[in-house]
Amino acid sequence: MQCTSLLRTRKEMPRAPLPECHGGEGELDWVRVLDHGDLEGRHLRFFHDDVIPPGASIGVHRHEGDEEYYFIISGRGVMTLDGERHEVGPGDIGAVFPGGEHGLANTSDEDMRIIVVSVACSRRT
Repeated sequence: MQCTSLLRTRKEMPRAPLPECHGGEGELDWVRVLDHGDLEGRHLRFFHDDVIPPGASIGVHRHEGDEEYYFIISGRGVMTLDGERHEVGPGDIGAVFPGGEHGLANTSDEDMRIIVVSVACSRRT
C-alpha cells in the first residue's frame, strides 16, 4: 500500500440527519468526518462528529469485527455497555470491542456532542 496523506476541511464533510440510529429515539445531527470511501485499505473504518439532541439516543446494538470508541465532548447522558448503564459526561470515553453491546442516550436538556471512531479488527490465530 502506498503511503499518502489526507486533509479534509469541515465544509467537505457530509452532514445529514440520522433518524432512529440503530433503533434509537429521535434524530442525530451526523457529520461524517472520514468514512469508508476515504479509508480504503485502512484499519480506521470511520470517524464521526455527532450531536445527539435532548431525548434522542443511539439504540443498543452490537458489532462484530470492529471496535468503536465514543468520546463525549459536551452534554450528559447514559451509555449502555454490555447491559450495564453508566452516567457519562464531557471527557468520558466508552470503548466497545467486537461482540460488545452498546447504546447512548442523551438524558439532559442540552445537546450531547460525541466523536465516534470505528477501527477494523483482525482476528488473532
